[in-house]
Order: sequence, then C-alpha cells, then structure tokens
Amino acid sequence: MPKKGGKHAEMGKEMHTQCKRAKVEAASSPSIMNFENPDSLFGSLISPIKQELFFREYWEQKPLLVQRNDPLLAAYYQSLFQLSDLKELCSQGLYYGRDINICRCVNGKKKVLNKEGKVNYMQLKKDFDQKKATIQFHQPQRFKEELWKIQEKLECYFGSLVGSNVYITPQGSQGLPPHYDDVEVFILQLEGEKHWRLYKPTVHLAREYNVESEDRIGKPTHEFILKPGDLLYFPRGTIHQADTPLGISYSTHVTISTYQNNSWGDFLLDAIPGLVFDTAKDDVTLRTSIPRQLLMQVDVGDSTKKLSSLLRKLADRLENTRDLRSSDMKKDFIMSRLPPCLGCDTDTLTPGGKLPKIDSKIRLQFRDHAILTVEPEQENSVSIMKPPLYPWDEVWSWGAVRYKYQCAVGEQHLDEGLFFFFFFSLQQTHGLRFPLAYLDALKQIWNSSTVNVKELNLISDEEKENLALSLWTECLIEVI
Repeated sequence: MPKKGGKHAEMGKEMHTQCKRAKVEAASSPSIMNFENPDSLFGSLISPIKQELFFREYWEQKPLLVQRNDPLLAAYYQSLFQLSDLKELCSQGLYYGRDINICRCVNGKKKVLNKEGKVNYMQLKKDFDQKKATIQFHQPQRFKEELWKIQEKLECYFGSLVGSNVYITPQGSQGLPPHYDDVEVFILQLEGEKHWRLYKPTVHLAREYNVESEDRIGKPTHEFILKPGDLLYFPRGTIHQADTPLGISYSTHVTISTYQNNSWGDFLLDAIPGLVFDTAKDDVTLRTSIPRQLLMQVDVGDSTKKLSSLLRKLADRLENTRDLRSSDMKKDFIMSRLPPCLGCDTDTLTPGGKLPKIDSKIRLQFRDHAILTVEPEQENSVSIMKPPLYPWDEVWSWGAVRYKYQCAVGEQHLDEGLFFFFFFSLQQTHGLRFPLAYLDALKQIWNSSTVNVKELNLISDEEKENLALSLWTECLIEVI
C-alpha cells in the first residue's frame, strides 16, 4: 500500500530528469466525478452513500462495499488507468522498485520478481503472462491527470496526504498474501474482476503494515467480487487478500489511501514539545533540574509522581489557552501534497486583470491550498522552507514562507511569526512579509468568498491597498 499517504517527496532527486515527459492521455469518457470542490468530489466518490452515514457508521469502523452496475461509471473508472497504458509508460523510462514492482503470492508469502534498472515492456508482459505476476504501479497520478485531480481534491478534503498504487493481476493469480495496512483504503475497480476476502482485524486501527498467516486470521467476514465501477473501503488494520478468478483475463484496480500517521497520538507527539517549550518560559517548575542520577536509576517511582504533576500543569495550560500547534505534521503536509491541477490554464499563475484598488472586490485563489497559522518565533530573520521538486511537473513546487515581526506590549516583548503557506513557481521562490497586525485582514480574505478591499480590518486605506496588491502580485487573489 502507498506509504505516508503517498508522500510525493520520497520520489527523490533521481525523478527530476523525468519531469518533462508527457502524461498518458485518458480515454475519452465523461467525468462523473463532481470536481466543484473537495466536499462534492468525496460525495461523488462514495455515492450513493451519504457522507454523514459514511463517517457515522463506516469510517475507522467497518468495510463498505458499493456495487454500482453503472456502465458510465465503469467507463470512467477504466479511463483512470488501463493495462494498455503500460506500453507507452515503459517507453518514457520506468524503473523497477521506484515505479513498478513485480510480485506474486507464493505459499502465503510475497515473492518479488523485480529485475534491475529500467523496465522493458516485453519482459514485463512476459512476467505477467507466463509467471502470473502482479504489476504494482506506484503513484499513477504522475501520469494520469484525472487521478491527480482526484487525489488533490481528497488531500484538501481530508487535510492529509493521499497516495495511490495501481495493481494489475492476471487470471488465477494473487499478488499479495493476507495482510493489513496502516492507512484508510479506498479501492476503485477499473478493469476485469477481483475476488476479495476481508477478515476481522487483529490490531484495530493499526499503525504499521503486517502480513498475517492463514491459520491465524480465521474465516472471512466479507467475501465478494469487485467489478468495474465498484468501490470498496476498509479501515486500517483490516486484514485482506484478493485474487483474479479463473476465466477473467486480468484485473486492474487503483488503491487510494490516506490517514497514515495521522492519529491523535501522532498529533500529540508532534505538538506536545511546543507546548512544553512555551509553558517552561512561564513556569519555573518546568525549568528546575531533574534529580541527580535520575537517568541512572531503575526505580523512578517518586519522579513519575512529579512528572504526573507537571503533565497536569500542561493540561491546565492547554485548557486555558486552547493553543496546541502542529509542527512537523503541518510542514510535511504542506510541502508534500499535490499542487492544484490547472491543466492548460497556467494563466492563473501570472498576475492579470485589474490591479486591486481601495474600491475593488477581491477573492482568494486556490483557497483549499492556503493555510494561515500563528506560531511562536525565537529568531528575527526570515526563514524560507524549500521543498523537493515534483517529478511529474517542471513548473510547480511548493513552499512556506514565515513572516515575522516583533511587537512590544508594555514592558514585555513578544516574538511571534505569521505563516502564510502558498504555492509558487520555480522562478518565484521569494515571499511576502506581514506583521501580526495584518492577521485579521488575512483571515477576512481567507474566510470570505469575496471581500471589499476597503472593508479589510486594517487602519489605513494605504495598508489595505498594499496588502491586496501584495497578494495579487503572487496570484493569491483576483479582482472580481
């Protein structure tokens, strides 16, 4: 299954040379997914199941099978990826391990049949036909724009990274042994048919991938055949295995996964260090020394009581301030998520139309990709985080610029920073700088469908106009 929700940055620098290769064009078929916004996209993905019902009864609880028997939906799913696409893709320079895995389940174990270096299509087809090997294609959204659009919208919907793999399995064969994953899984059946068996989890909401033996998992709780246009969801930890039945030439499905390392436990591990740091600045108890030789002791009973008391202080502070901030999780999401799929509409990257004036009405562009947050700041310099390049696009990269200021409140000086995350072109890696006094105005722009420049929550008309102009120059707003 895709790891880290499909963390795109893991492709590495070796992929950069492939950024100019063309994507495989999808077959002409009507898109029956609703791409108006992330909410509508997810709603159309699980239709006819309503979102409220899905999250109340299925999410993280039990599998959901949607068998549709809809020719239009089957045709659309088939356009997302096909076995016939592999010949063209191999000519663009695919590599074993990085782009493709060849595997087969033998005696309850996964046997990897990868060769070295570039993938040769004739050899790939030979392994598929003669060795009955499953082809696992990593991150197909690099080549299929429709999959890119789906994953990008799902990342906006969940606020979590989304990854995908395509599995193509010949008849009478199985690629993977019974196992469970650490991700929430959505299966879209694209071609042929797949026989699935699901089992009761041995680890509920598992945090890691694991193979399970046949003698431990018992009888299936669910058993069914997926056909083109069908959708299957199951929570992390659900034990599963799937094979292509005899009489079906092959099966193609795409696995879309999300919510890896995205639990409350992960968030606490990410956010508690900042809470401790902030609290220690104000509470001398947290700054007192630990007992002598504590790290050398076996019995630390007295110290655990002290630690429990300190944890209660942290809880009290959190209850009063309601301020628990993510650090690495947020940066990882912002820097690794998919850019918006613009297709040929790259004009949105160039400032155009009317300049924003005091009487203008403006709106935020790429709303689902903008994040405002305030973080503590100890340094006085501007820091710029530069993410890795995306291998499937030579134009886009992502970044986050930290906007800092220093303000004085009476005799107390506070250093804080205002983050505004946004995408930028590789030729424009600079950012903007705003004082905290601009935060309310930025929230107005971010929270409103449209806003009048003159109504921005700033003191002077000059400040209002300058803020709008700064955002317009970076293509973050447009004038209505």
